[in-house]
This record gives sequence, structure tokens and C-alpha cells, in this order.
Amino acid sequence: MTTTPDIDLVDPGAYERGGIPHEQLAWLREHEPVHRHHGDPEREYPPFWALTRHEDVVHVSRHPEVFSSWQRLALFDETPEEQLVLQRMMMLNQDPPEHSRKRSIVNRGFTPRAIGALAEHIRDICRKLVDETAERGDEADFVRDLAAPLPLYVICELLGAPPEDREKIFTWSNTLIGGDDPEFQRSREEGQQAAAELYTYANGLAADRRANPREDIVTRLLQPDADGEVLSGDEFELFVMLLSVAGNETTRNAASGGMLALLEHPEQWARLRADRSLVRTAADEIVRWVTPVNMFRRTAVRDTEIRGTKIAEGDKVVVFYSSANRDEAVFADPYSFDAGRDPNPHIGFGGGGPHFCLGSHLARLELSVLFETLLDTMPNIELSGNVRRLRSSFINGIKEMPVRVRPASLD
Repeated sequence: MTTTPDIDLVDPGAYERGGIPHEQLAWLREHEPVHRHHGDPEREYPPFWALTRHEDVVHVSRHPEVFSSWQRLALFDETPEEQLVLQRMMMLNQDPPEHSRKRSIVNRGFTPRAIGALAEHIRDICRKLVDETAERGDEADFVRDLAAPLPLYVICELLGAPPEDREKIFTWSNTLIGGDDPEFQRSREEGQQAAAELYTYANGLAADRRANPREDIVTRLLQPDADGEVLSGDEFELFVMLLSVAGNETTRNAASGGMLALLEHPEQWARLRADRSLVRTAADEIVRWVTPVNMFRRTAVRDTEIRGTKIAEGDKVVVFYSSANRDEAVFADPYSFDAGRDPNPHIGFGGGGPHFCLGSHLARLELSVLFETLLDTMPNIELSGNVRRLRSSFINGIKEMPVRVRPASLD
């Protein structure tokens, strides 16, 4: 008889100590792919269904008419009733058709053509960061010096925000995403304050662009499209908040986790050095391997079933992307990091459906350019100390990763 192991999939301290609990998730995929988690009244979350197989995560992601992001929002934590109205205006927390309307507006700034136009600028940013890191000496923190600044530079470029605002956006983003990490957020009130400040900042950006239009995404989003559709003030400000947090945290943690994976699998780093064409597939393998967003929440809007298990209307359903991206039924040798993995049907950008990551093209571009730059300039980079992880069950993040860098010119 198979005995269920002691499983707490949402203990932030466990993730800080050991990263994604792949052993527990593998057990669930095999024995209880639709697992009823007991919840925890002390941490103020009710019981929920944990889905760990690739097929089921994709199914839930593609059927918002059954599994809603809007009803109780998409984040795992329980949101107070008085905050639901505003938070439901954010794209992350919407279902079609309202989500479809808003996404069609926002898509203007994230077409492959628009993102491709940023390639050379992103290359210049990466080269600048590498040069500045090398000037400071042989020792560096990969997160602080390379992975974190890159998406901040790009976000400021997209928003048309001045460079001096990068640190403010960085601090707000860390505070909002680090709700379970006292190093970033000491209280719920501190998180609310960061949200309010970022919201006010976005309001100021909007006011400035209405008065002084520019060639940036802010100006485009504030102008009506061919059908006269435009984001309202609240919708725009919530989008800026989403972009500042999601666009920063996911790319930063994919880059940091990807570098760690390559340092722990030196034969794959050697493959990339020998064949730069693999950088494209390596970017997707990094997203699969790291899975920066561990899980999201949905709410069943009617009675349904998954694998014969009855899910009741109103039940909390949590999809674990990190588990789906190691599913043995989908990936050959899923616990091997393979820079040339192709095909690679990972769902690190979401499981398809309406909430597929809007910034997937941008994230792939940033990762590809960053690692191409490192291969050119710091091919002998190596880990030089202990890695510190974010205390979070939501974001698979690294806070600190000391490395020893040796510029190629010195080799």
C-alpha cells in the first residue's frame, strides 16, 4: 500500500531551504496527480486541489470558462473582499471576454516585430553590465550585477522611464513579490505601501504622456486603437504594476537559475561555447528547468471532474508549472538539463490559453542575448559561494549567487 508522504507544497521556508520540492511533486504525479491539500488555517489558506501533471495544468489553463482567474484571483493567497474589485481589473486576474479585450490593446507593444527591434539595444545593455561587472574585480554577485539590472533597464526602456527610476521600480518589485520573505517585505502594510507608490508612479507616467506623447509603449497604450478601445486609468496603472513586477522578476530569476544550471552542468556550458546556435533552445530549456513562476490559482465556477476526481463549484485549484515541466509523460529524461532540447513543450510561460505570457518573446530575447554576451566575454565564469534563495512558494527565485568572473580578454 502506497503511503502519502508529508507534503506541504506552499511552505515558503521549505522553498528557501531546498528550492522546488521535485521529489514530492514526482510522487504526486505518479500517485495523486489530483491531490487534496489540507490547507492551513494558521497561514490563512483553505484546502485546495494541487494539479501536478502537464496534461491537467494545460487543461485548466485553456478552460477559463470552468477554472476562473477572476472569481478569487490568480494568486495563491486569499485576497480580502474589499480588495477584490480593484485587483479584478488586472489582466492577470481576468477571464474572457474582458481579458481578451484588454489583451488586444496591450498586444500593440509586444508584437514579435516590436520586441525584435529591441535586440541591439538589449545587446548594448548586456555588454555594458558585463563591462561594469568586470571593472569591479573578479568577484561578483550574478543576481545583483547582471540578472537583476537587465530586465530593469528593459522595462524602463519600454515605459520611457528615466534611468534614475530603476532602483525605485526594483525596490517596489522586490517588496511586492517577496511577501513571504522578511528581507523584502516585513508586513502586509509594507506591501500595500509599495503597491500604492507604484500605482501613483504609473499615474504620473500616464499624465506625462498625455501631455507629452513619445515613441514608447506608454503612449501607445493610452491612445485608442482602430475600434476606439483604450485602457482606463486604473487599467493602465495596474498594467504598469504587472509589467514592473512580472517583467522584472521572471526574467531575473530565469537568468539567475539558468546560469546556476549551466554552472552545475559544465558540459552544457561547453556545448554552448562550441555551438552558439544552441542559445535559442537553451533559453527555452532554462525556462523549463527553472520555471520562475511555480504555480497559479484558479477557482472552479461549476462542478467538474479531473481524472475522475470531483471538483466542486467554488473549489480552489492550484496548477504547479514546476511539476508539469518535469512530467515524465511529456519530457524525455526530464531531470537532465539539455541545452539542445527540441522539441520542448514546456509551460514555463503558462499552459496556453488566454494567460499565455505576454512577454514570452521579450524574455527569450533577453535570455539569449545575455548568455551570448557572457559566452563572448566571460566564458570561464564559475560559482564562488553559496546560493541564497527567495523565501517564496510562488516565485522560484535566487537572491544572491556569488560568482568568479574572468573576462575573455584576460584568458
